[in-house]
Amino acid sequence: MNCSLRRSTTLLPTNSKVVGAKASLTIRRSYAFQAAAPPTHQVFNRRTKWLQKERAAADVENGRIADYLKDEVAIRLCDRLLDIKRTYPEVLDLGANSCNIARALVRENPDPDSPSPVAEPIATRIGHLLAVDSSQSLLYRDSDLPFNKDINMTRQVLPDEETLPFEPNSFDLVLSSLSMHWINDLPGVLAQINNVLKPDCAFMGAMLGGDTLFELRTSLQLAEQERRGGISPHVSPLADVRDVGGLLQRAGFKMLTVDVDDIVVDYPDTFALMQDLQAMGENSAILGREMGGIQRDVLLANDAIYRALHGNEDGSVPATFRMIYMIGWKESEEQAKPLPRGSGDINLKDVLEKQ
Repeated sequence: MNCSLRRSTTLLPTNSKVVGAKASLTIRRSYAFQAAAPPTHQVFNRRTKWLQKERAAADVENGRIADYLKDEVAIRLCDRLLDIKRTYPEVLDLGANSCNIARALVRENPDPDSPSPVAEPIATRIGHLLAVDSSQSLLYRDSDLPFNKDINMTRQVLPDEETLPFEPNSFDLVLSSLSMHWINDLPGVLAQINNVLKPDCAFMGAMLGGDTLFELRTSLQLAEQERRGGISPHVSPLADVRDVGGLLQRAGFKMLTVDVDDIVVDYPDTFALMQDLQAMGENSAILGREMGGIQRDVLLANDAIYRALHGNEDGSVPATFRMIYMIGWKESEEQAKPLPRGSGDINLKDVLEKQ
């Protein structure tokens, strides 16, 4: 603990002559206190992101149409549960958005390779799902849809998704789909997730990363350079797949698995792409970004450059979404551990030479 102790003493000089006063001694002490934690580097404006989610939830029809990406990623994330033969009494969905993970969990016949004619929904192995998000409007947007009856689920609004108000060892599984790329303190949140997990339980997450929307990023930069003589950030900075494994390990997770999956979506033009991003609540929330909309001439130039550099032969434009999937397990004494280095009694060289 960093402490600060300061003692201040004030003396009246002995050689001073003061009429009607006596020499005095005053002692003032300031007590030790714990130094403040180092500030978290802020990249995203969390309030702006909350406002974007609220606005996206207000347009219910377009929001449900634009959920195709989040629904697909949630399905691919939940498919990883098919390889783990466990039941989960308590599950946390962190950054639930419109409860895309809940919809994926109740999907019928999720495992086409199952020996049974029809595989049961993954939700049958889940006792209770707690879906949390900072946006109340988005979290409750689909609360009246039929899938809510097929899973035991509770919704909870969090003031801030970067602070988890749960007791340690509370959950048997933590899931997060397409929300962690807006977290400022990603190492801190991963450490909190590890804390709320029970021993030998898993965290599974999916987030945008790497070269997501590289087509839009490059074309916007070129358009602004041409029309305005400079560039400003419009696409958020994202974590690279090489960094995610290190972050999980730093948070205390064991038996890590990290893989990447590119989802390419074709749009009729860049305007349709930007409209869908806004309907998803995925527009930029970078601190210090230029306020207001992008100028019309820049948008027109961006569309032309995008088509010239990345356009398809049929006239559509592709947009690449790079998904980083991660799995980490909380440490437990019952987990399998590698043997100490040098404890093997078989030489690999001898085995290879025999072959």
